[in-house]
Amino acid sequence: MTTEEIISTLSKQIAEKILKQPGRAIGAEEPLISSGLIDSFSLMDLALFVEDTFGARIEDTELNANTFDSLTQLASLIQSRRA
Repeated sequence: MTTEEIISTLSKQIAEKILKQPGRAIGAEEPLISSGLIDSFSLMDLALFVEDTFGARIEDTELNANTFDSLTQLASLIQSRRA
């Protein structure tokens, strides 16, 4: 799976399941946490989705804006865990 495919999958999941706005497009560099788009509860849901969908373990210490604030950052983390 390419980085673009991962970003697309994540964007769709966040829009549909977390934001409940299926038509919303989330940009690859759009801040997720620092902008308040995703709260701490949603972050856990997203981490579980990443683990279930991509098989990439996300540590609790990584659930923050430094690691996880954009789809690009998250896709890079997923790719590094799957390699």
